[in-house]
Amino acid sequence: MKQVILSTGIDIGTSTTQLIFSKITIENMANEYSVPRINIVDKEVVYRSEIYTTPILNHIEIDAEKVKEIVETEYEKAGYRPKDLSTGAVIITGETARKANANEVLNVLSDMAGDFVVATAGPDLESVLAAKGAGADKISRENSAVIANIDVGGGTSNIAVYKNGNMIATSCVDVGGRLIKIEDNRITYIYEKVKKLAENNGIAIQTGDRADFTKLEKICGLLAEQIAQALNLSPRPKEHRLLYTNDGDAIPESISIQGITFSGGVADCIYHEMDDEFRFNDIGILLGRAIRENEALRNIKRYQALETIRATVVGAGTHTTTVSGSTISYAQEKLPIKNLPVLKVSGEEEKDWQALSEVIAQKLPIYYSDGKIDQVAIALEGECFSSFADIGRLARAIMDGAKELIESQYPLIVILEKDIAKVLGNTLAMELGMKKEIICLDSIHVNDGDYLDIGEPLAQGNVVPIVTKTLIFNS
Repeated sequence: MKQVILSTGIDIGTSTTQLIFSKITIENMANEYSVPRINIVDKEVVYRSEIYTTPILNHIEIDAEKVKEIVETEYEKAGYRPKDLSTGAVIITGETARKANANEVLNVLSDMAGDFVVATAGPDLESVLAAKGAGADKISRENSAVIANIDVGGGTSNIAVYKNGNMIATSCVDVGGRLIKIEDNRITYIYEKVKKLAENNGIAIQTGDRADFTKLEKICGLLAEQIAQALNLSPRPKEHRLLYTNDGDAIPESISIQGITFSGGVADCIYHEMDDEFRFNDIGILLGRAIRENEALRNIKRYQALETIRATVVGAGTHTTTVSGSTISYAQEKLPIKNLPVLKVSGEEEKDWQALSEVIAQKLPIYYSDGKIDQVAIALEGECFSSFADIGRLARAIMDGAKELIESQYPLIVILEKDIAKVLGNTLAMELGMKKEIICLDSIHVNDGDYLDIGEPLAQGNVVPIVTKTLIFNS
């Protein structure tokens, strides 16, 4: 039997705020004698809002009431009420995520609908969300290639790298279209890092200066080169290190990018020539042109993103419901759990025990909140583990990689595709001296950037309902 649900996505970014509404058709694909297997069989964006300038009270606060007015206005235009919605996502991204009252805004908006994914997306998570919205994961899988999506927004350029459909690296540099602002042909704002980059290259620029087209064009050329350097397409001088957001990590030099996609507010200026360069009162159009014309970036295959400015918001709120396998292990007192982010380990990474531990340890900081580990599910395929000895080695590898999570107040949650959850869960519990709550579920396929709702056990405790909230569009 088919069911149609309504979903919304709300993205509050550095420069823009926007919404979409979508209809998702789900259907039970199992016969009447089997455990339900719910799949998405159709999806359709039925309404796209205007793209608004994100309302800011001052340099440290979002105007929460104005944001709420925008959302209420667009609900009315679309002809929907909050009670019509089954699910959705409210995501605060970019520089806006660093505002003092970001969580207050999220709480106000999340109350306007049902079970929303609610997240203040740090640069790494934002990179994953934008890349999936742009379709970089799909392009990498279809072309068996290493594809990087660069989401060029107002304040940052978020980079996510996919290999054969699996995310292998994220990074973020302070390159964006609103880092120099212009009004009445005068420069009204210059981001400090951009000013320093310009000065290091012999370009003097000050707030209040006339907007010198030639000078700004050269600065945008320098910023475009920072993206090329971040992608390992050009040599990285020492000054490049200063451009990483929050002193974050660079993409490992061992990764060789084979293709790129662009999303974000500047992306349309990259894919298409635009005139009236200062129409948005910033350097966005000049930056897009500089990225398009950068020699290193021109020498690599460029794919058309499935979404550009709407990459993060499109599909952010859709979900599919499944149930776990019947051989599972769980601490019932910890259920239900909502809005649980997924840390995915690829099948290739599972083949090497040491690499498996390292991947988990390296990815955990993506899910920090205020500098501390937050609740997260570790997801694996589990295809490499067929014997008790293999599963023992897998348990120890998870323990080595997830030490920080094990030492936290949160349960250790492992999601598997292969039907080995019960034996793995029992092994982990024994190895940890029965002192740690373990939730180990199988027969579930998830990806990086997904969120899970884990419900209370059903069918005499034999299965657990799972809601996977995912960027289902373009994935």
